[in-house]
Amino acid sequence: MTPTIAFDRPIIGITLGDFNGVGPELILKTFSEQKILKICIPVIYGNYKLFAKYKKILGLYDDLNFHSIKSISEVQPRKINLMVCWEDDYEVTPGQPSKESGKAAFLSLEKAVTDALAGNIQAIVTAPIDKKNIQQEGFAFAGHTEYLAERCNVKDNLMVMVSPTMKVALATAHIGIAQISANLTRERLLTKINLLYHSLKNDFGIIKPKIAVLGLNPHAGENGMMGTEEQTLIAPIVKELKDKGLLIFGPYPADGFFGQHHYSKFDGVLAMYHDQGLAPFKALCFNEGVNFTGGLPFIRTSPDHGTAYDLAGKNLVEEDSFRSAIYLACDLVKNSQLVKK
Repeated sequence: MTPTIAFDRPIIGITLGDFNGVGPELILKTFSEQKILKICIPVIYGNYKLFAKYKKILGLYDDLNFHSIKSISEVQPRKINLMVCWEDDYEVTPGQPSKESGKAAFLSLEKAVTDALAGNIQAIVTAPIDKKNIQQEGFAFAGHTEYLAERCNVKDNLMVMVSPTMKVALATAHIGIAQISANLTRERLLTKINLLYHSLKNDFGIIKPKIAVLGLNPHAGENGMMGTEEQTLIAPIVKELKDKGLLIFGPYPADGFFGQHHYSKFDGVLAMYHDQGLAPFKALCFNEGVNFTGGLPFIRTSPDHGTAYDLAGKNLVEEDSFRSAIYLACDLVKNSQLVKK
């Protein structure tokens, strides 16, 4: 995908998320450090009046200026570009989701994805949404990942949590615990392992990735005493892929694997379900973790936390994860460009 405008740095689209959550504050804090403009050209999808209100609420960042644009052709490389996605003057109520904040979150995301699919921006960094509050015509999905897959016409995608010390991907994501076993099919596991392998290789530049696969049940089934999915499904797939020359190992009991820091021996880890992977990841890497979506035609990252309504508008939220999401997006864009060469 070739951008319509050529610059020496990647153009990174940044969505607002739910504006009654911490999204606007994360953006203001992140771009208060002007050095970030040296590595990317940001395009924030939102509304100027809204950020003016948050500057007043926080009592900060009066000297932080945005360059308002209505088209990607108006982007300027050394400025914080603000793509105007709506003209209405919405009321801001930090910590209290509203119909308007859900609508704005969707308008921001929709415009950013449209520009990404057109090749106008090389990556999207998404601020947190309220998965319930954003539901409306045009968005009837469990979260960002499912919406992006639909918009990009991508059948298979992969949720990967990334930090300097580990990369944890999910075989299943936003489904209930009771549905996990039925959704762990041979086709799904093979697809997710292959997506992780190719993402580690093409997005992260790891020549021969080494991947650990976790078991589903306690103690990885304890030889069938606590479940049989390891014996009947996971272990045979691991063996099949190892026989093809891939460095795939497992299934490992999740508690001991993370507790004994075995993840440090692998380039990537495939967890069977959401909390199996994200609970230890966030416990170990919360302030530096980033969510990456593999399998899309463009790069997408996000911080590893939600809207944090309890912190919104109080100048309490830490922007480390959000800033890391922008840095990672820039790195992945560069890696993908090297692979294409």
